[in-house]
Amino acid sequence: MSGAPWTDWTHITKIDPDKALVDGETFGDVCETGTDAIEIGGTTGMTEAKMERVVEACVAHDVPVYIEPSHSGTVVHDEGLDGYLIPIVFNAGDIAWVTGAHKEWVRMDPDIDWDRTHTEAYIVLNPDSSVAEYTGADCDLDPDEVAAYATAAEQLFGQEIVYVEYSGTLGDVDRVGAAHEALDEATLFYGGGIHDYDSANRMAAHADTVIVGDLVHDEGVEAVRKTVQGARDARTASH
Repeated sequence: MSGAPWTDWTHITKIDPDKALVDGETFGDVCETGTDAIEIGGTTGMTEAKMERVVEACVAHDVPVYIEPSHSGTVVHDEGLDGYLIPIVFNAGDIAWVTGAHKEWVRMDPDIDWDRTHTEAYIVLNPDSSVAEYTGADCDLDPDEVAAYATAAEQLFGQEIVYVEYSGTLGDVDRVGAAHEALDEATLFYGGGIHDYDSANRMAAHADTVIVGDLVHDEGVEAVRKTVQGARDARTASH
């Protein structure tokens, strides 16, 4: 695990192929914000063609690029990709998001590159988000329960990434911090509501890696750069 690239990441930018960038900005501009990696994926409206367009634009730049597929039809194979990050929603109410969708991908895709395929143990905590509705997630969890999910993900299921997801709103630091403290070696990703330097700095103090998504589509690359700096400053302060 020590050699996994994400252990050095403080910031990820997630691009949704179903959403437009700010007028005048390009995927190349996004790749040059200083973010440590690009994740490409979305919950709804995804197609292979949309995914291919974004992948082709991003892999031309000097930043790690990963696909995070919402279903098997959005996985494209491109030699320029660094890999695939596959969500497993640990608190999903619908078992499809624990193993079912994954089984279908394996059944339908004979070209999976297992050496570049990794999983993320999601804990979805915003009940009003589309991902919570989509997966039937039980978001009514106290910090102890969040910590227990994180521990189970790492110790029982061997997950190297635990992802606390508050999609659309800034998370509760007690729950995020509990997940972080519960982990021994796994990397804690945090996503949700990061929109400026302060929010990135605050959440990066409780997670290893922060993720911005809607921000790149709503406000653009300059706003993303500020979150990169906020996350890095939190990392520096903790060492």
